[in-house]
Amino acid sequence: MDTKKLRQKILDLAIHGKLVPQDPNDEPASVLLERIKAEKERLIKEGKIKGSKKSAKASDTPHYQQVKLEVPNSWYMVSVSDLFLLNPKSELDDNMKVGFIPMALVEDGFSGNHFYEERTWKDVKRGYCHFQNGDIGIAKISPCFENRKSTIFKNLPNTYGAGTTELVILRPIKVYTKFYLYLFKSDWYVKEGTKYFKGVVGQQRVHKEIFTDLYIPFPPFAEQQRIVEEIEYWFALIDQIEQDKSDLQTAIRQTKSKILDLAIHGKLVPQDPNDEPASELLKRINPKAKITCDNGHYPQLPDGWCKCRLEDIVEYEQPQAYIVNSTDYDDRYLTPVLTAGKSFVIGYTNETEGIYQNTPCIIFDDFTTDSKLVDFPFKVKSSAMKILKVADDIEIEYVAMFMNITRLIGDTHKRYWISEYSKLCIPIPPKEEQKRIINAANAMFEKLDAIMESL
Repeated sequence: MDTKKLRQKILDLAIHGKLVPQDPNDEPASVLLERIKAEKERLIKEGKIKGSKKSAKASDTPHYQQVKLEVPNSWYMVSVSDLFLLNPKSELDDNMKVGFIPMALVEDGFSGNHFYEERTWKDVKRGYCHFQNGDIGIAKISPCFENRKSTIFKNLPNTYGAGTTELVILRPIKVYTKFYLYLFKSDWYVKEGTKYFKGVVGQQRVHKEIFTDLYIPFPPFAEQQRIVEEIEYWFALIDQIEQDKSDLQTAIRQTKSKILDLAIHGKLVPQDPNDEPASELLKRINPKAKITCDNGHYPQLPDGWCKCRLEDIVEYEQPQAYIVNSTDYDDRYLTPVLTAGKSFVIGYTNETEGIYQNTPCIIFDDFTTDSKLVDFPFKVKSSAMKILKVADDIEIEYVAMFMNITRLIGDTHKRYWISEYSKLCIPIPPKEEQKRIINAANAMFEKLDAIMESL
C-alpha cells in the first residue's frame, strides 16, 4: 500500500470539498471574509501592518489568478494575501529568549512537526525571518518545497522565533490554520508552486506570488474545522498502517535472522546419516586445518558436523587492483561500483579494465564486518573491504549465511578480517546438508520477500 498517495488523495478530496458534507447551517464564508477584511483594516489603521501596494497594472504572473479549482458553491476562491500576512516582523526585547529554526529542524512530509534551538533575540533578529506561535512556515527553496517542509509554529519560547530566510512566513487572519497547512501540503498547491520555479537548478525557489496572488479555497470556518478533523482521523489510521507495516518488516527481518541461526546450528533441516561427514570434506580442502577448535557458541553440533576457522576454508584478496579510477558514474553504464557500507552499489562505471570477474564471492567490510554475497562482475570504490573466495567443496551461500549473522563491532576503528574475523570458528555440515540448508532457507526467504513486497 502506497500510504503517501493515500494521504495525497485525502488532501485532494479535502481541498475540493469532497471529504465532508457541506452544512447549510454553517455561517457563510462571506461573513467570515467580511470579518477578515475588517480586521485587516483595523491593523492598517493602528499601523501594525501596511496597506497593499499592489499596482493597478497587470501582474507579471496573471496565471495565479486564473487557476481553476472545482469547489462547492458555498465556498469562495480568494487570494492567499486575503487570508494571511506575508513575512511579518517582530519587535522584541534584545534579551528575550526565542526559538531559532533552521531548515533542518522542520520535518518534511505530512507531520507538520518542527523543533527549535533556544537563542537570544539580539542574536537572531537580523538576517532571519520572524514568526510567532500560530504562524505557518513554508520552505520556498527546492527540493524542500516539493518535500513539503511546512509547519505551524508552536511552543516557542515566549511565543516568538526566528529562522532561515528560506522559509516564507504566513500569519493567518481569523482562519483555521490547520486547514491551510494541509492545503499547502496538497499535490495541487505543490504543483502550482513548481510550475514557475526561479533560479538555477539546485537553488530554485518558488515565485513569491504563490504566497500572495494564488487563489485558494475558502470554506466556511466550521467546515474548515470538520475537514481537519476528518483529515486527522484518516491520517491517524494511516499512521497505524505504517506502524503495523514497520512492525511486520521488523518481524520479517527477525524471522530471517532466526532462520539463519537455525541453519548454522543444524536445526533447519534433518540430518542424513548417509551424508559424508564434514570432517572428511575438510581434510580434502585443507589437510592442515584444525578441524576442532574451542568455541562456546556451538557446544553440541549434530552428527556429521565439525568446526574450523574461517581462514581454513576462505581466502581473501585485497581490492586495490579493482578500484575505480573515475567517479563519473552513470546508471547507463554496465559495471557496478561497490562500496563498503549500506550503499553497497554506489554507481555504475564504463571502465573496462580492472573488473573483478571471479564470482561468486563475498564482499567483506573490513571495518564494520558487514558482508554481502556477489555473483556479478564489479569494480570497487576503495580498499576498505576484502574480497573473499570460499573453497570449492564448501557452498559459498552457506558461508554467507554464517557471516550474515556473525558481526564483530568494537570500540575502535580498525580492520577486522586478518586479526579477528578470519579466526572465528564456523560450524560445517556435510556437503549435501549444506545444499539442503540453502534450498530450505531460500524457499522461506522467497515467501518472506513476497510478503515484504506486498506491503
